[in-house]
Amino acid sequence: MNHQRECPVETLIHVLGGKWKPMILWHLIESKKRFNDLEKLIPDVSQKMLSQHLRDLEREGIVDRTVYPAIPPKVEYSLSEYGRTLIPVAEVMCAWGENHNKRKYEESAS
Repeated sequence: MNHQRECPVETLIHVLGGKWKPMILWHLIESKKRFNDLEKLIPDVSQKMLSQHLRDLEREGIVDRTVYPAIPPKVEYSLSEYGRTLIPVAEVMCAWGENHNKRKYEESAS
């Protein structure tokens, strides 16, 4: 059953929810990445969770998965054209995080 979400924030949380999806999105902004590249950039994520989140983001149309005919198989992940519409959202989240960290640091220093 696919019920329509009433709140756009709920939709955003559904698509980007989870600890790792925003991190995946952030790392794919720069360039396409292979699975191993993402594992190195996000060292605390398990292979299972990274794989699951990449599949979720692919299913939502946020991430493109390209398989190259090579031995061993080469697979790259990139932001889709639609996924690139989330770049301003990611940039605002990053700026907020930087400001929050600065605020917390200033509070602890005083």
